[in-house]
Amino acid sequence: MNEIIELDSIKAYNELYGLPTLHPLVTIVDLTKARQMANHVRMNYGVYALFIKHGVSCKLRYGRQDYDYQKGTVVSFASGQLVQVDIEDEEMSQDVSGLLFHPDLIYGTSLADKMSKYSFFSYEQCEALHLSEQELQMLTQCLRNMQMETEHPVDQHSRDLLCVYIELFLDYCLRFYDRQFCTRSKVNNDVLRQFEYELNRYFQSGHVQGLPSVRYFAEKACLSPNYFGDLIKKETGKTAREYIQLKVIDLSKRLLLGTNQSITQIADTLGFQYAQHFIRMFKKEVGCTPKEYRAQHN
Repeated sequence: MNEIIELDSIKAYNELYGLPTLHPLVTIVDLTKARQMANHVRMNYGVYALFIKHGVSCKLRYGRQDYDYQKGTVVSFASGQLVQVDIEDEEMSQDVSGLLFHPDLIYGTSLADKMSKYSFFSYEQCEALHLSEQELQMLTQCLRNMQMETEHPVDQHSRDLLCVYIELFLDYCLRFYDRQFCTRSKVNNDVLRQFEYELNRYFQSGHVQGLPSVRYFAEKACLSPNYFGDLIKKETGKTAREYIQLKVIDLSKRLLLGTNQSITQIADTLGFQYAQHFIRMFKKEVGCTPKEYRAQHN
């Protein structure tokens, strides 16, 4: 049975691999220098972590799925994620470098206010960041700069400088993910087509139970909600939630003009628990109530 290791501090991670702790809230790791390996274990992360895989000897699992964790890829974890580590060759060192930082480091800083935009911390399984050689060099240089700062004695400037370096690293990851969405256009179009198909299927099923969530369609595509939402936004310019609402508005217009159903019946058909919720959303999107829309076009 795999052991579960609680990684609730930087020290806990470094002790696991026999690495020195130069700063209590942040560490730059090079697992080729690890004095011991953690294999066939599950790690419950209580810190932010991003890892760059340079070799091919390690597999990561999240739930029942393998991460898309090949050579030249980045994976990231946030607090609360449980990840399983399996090393294919236990005698081979892990050619992995990475950044780990505790939430306490950024509390009260501008970086803390920006963390929500780094949605890749919630990506899963097949959603790793694939780097070009130049991108790999840029991230590696960021790690080197942070490493030098952690080796400097802690003073009143340390926290600000580390947060600047971390934000730069995360912004690069955000840029490279945007590039990845662009270069995987065929895959993205397939997901978008499936999204449209599943939307139509949902409302045509005759068993509509409330408005569908983004998670519902993300699971149909075998993607995490955040990755799915970011992909849809890149492809359409609209969030997945906005896309769903536009589909609901389009269907409601067809029902208003093509049937004699009452407003309450249409709201029920579209999965609204209360007709007033449907009327409010319709007016917000269209500029008039469903009753006024029907009257204008009839």
